[in-house]
Amino acid sequence: MSAAPVIELRGITKVFGRAAATVHALKGVDLSIASGEFVSIMGPSGSGKSTLMNITGLLDQPTAGHYLFGGAEVGDLSRDERALLRRHFLGFVFQGYNLLPRTSALENVELPLIYQGRPAAERHEAAMAALTRVGLAGRESHRPSELSGGQQQRVAIARAIVARPDVLLADEPTGNLDTARSREIMDLLQELNETEGLTIVMVTHDPKMAACSRRIVTVVDGLISDDATVGEAA
Repeated sequence: MSAAPVIELRGITKVFGRAAATVHALKGVDLSIASGEFVSIMGPSGSGKSTLMNITGLLDQPTAGHYLFGGAEVGDLSRDERALLRRHFLGFVFQGYNLLPRTSALENVELPLIYQGRPAAERHEAAMAALTRVGLAGRESHRPSELSGGQQQRVAIARAIVARPDVLLADEPTGNLDTARSREIMDLLQELNETEGLTIVMVTHDPKMAACSRRIVTVVDGLISDDATVGEAA
């Protein structure tokens, strides 16, 4: 029996600008992602894949269509309600790491728990566990400048999973890394997906990285042009 969708997009459109400057970034996207899936979203520059990721992550709102998260319509939520949903159910990893430069790895990882109002002792314990989970035990006092690019991205992943989100959204997570470090990050994401059942949605331009997921969704000109399990994708 297949898992129920955690993310369901129905007829999603996104229009930027007006009149002659109008851009139709998404043109009626239907996409369903089940709990526990690892999905890569690919497409050429300007295809709409980043817009799709931003809408999925509640960082932007569609012009039209319906977005259901865990079966509940989220399109009518207020800005504060969307922020609460992101805070408690979504984790984010970006190409540029987005770590605070003057704080330690441990303090960076604790940030989502601070926003949730967790007690200091609980934050510390959870952040230590997350750093250990991504292979950085013993590096908790290091600042980003004292870590390699791959280690910084591991800190970013620890920060994204520390609050145990339902979905991890990764936007070009290996874009700033060399081949070896990219492989390490993808191995970690695969492990989180396979051993902990974490749902992962990843935007990537790299077919080798996309092949590490279980399913590849290709976006072209604002529409899904292909949706296939890995091994069947063209």
